[in-house]
Amino acid sequence: MKRKELIRFSFIVFPLFFLGVSVFYFSDYFLGIGIAVLSISLLLFFWMYERKQIGAKEIVMFSTLAAIAAVSRIPFSMLPSVQPTTFIIIICGLVFGAESGFLIGAIAAFVSNMFLGQGPWTPWQMYSWGLIGFLAGLGRNSFLFSKIWGISLYGFFAGFLFGWIMNVWFIVGLLQEISLKAIFTYFITSFYFDLTHAISNVIFIIIFGKYWIKILKRFKSKYGLLHN
Repeated sequence: MKRKELIRFSFIVFPLFFLGVSVFYFSDYFLGIGIAVLSISLLLFFWMYERKQIGAKEIVMFSTLAAIAAVSRIPFSMLPSVQPTTFIIIICGLVFGAESGFLIGAIAAFVSNMFLGQGPWTPWQMYSWGLIGFLAGLGRNSFLFSKIWGISLYGFFAGFLFGWIMNVWFIVGLLQEISLKAIFTYFITSFYFDLTHAISNVIFIIIFGKYWIKILKRFKSKYGLLHN
């Protein structure tokens, strides 16, 4: 396995390992687990680009985008599952790549929960949004992601992917008796919220997708950010 592929694989496996361990052994230390997930993401990110001389420009850009993604979630907190955070993370992954998408997604979840409330769900949200940005970056050169309808299709899927991962946290972390009936019931119950999330992603992508991609690509080209 090549170095790049190994690191990308690590982006998925290492944070997931920490999430699994936190459920069974460190459920009271969710803040520390969240910091661990974020720290691992940062370390892998800088390891990935250690030869590309990551500088202040990249750090400022990604910090700003993560902050925008985080803050954009707050005004929509009264609307269940409706927020532009997922849309922003997807676009960042498409423009800057898989590792950057994971990093921005993880930071956005951690920062937004400073306002909305930290909890055992925080590391799982970090991983969910990070994975969504990561997968968008992996597919950014494909035909599907070259079209707004393709990005919208992924945005629709991402809404359900986020919900499914959070459902797993609820099931393994909160349910005292896990059964197929309980799992099926909870997934059915969450369907409305997942569908709302998915549809809102599509709306944001259709309305703002082209403009965001154009602007971020312009910034990337103008300031020479992460040319790969």
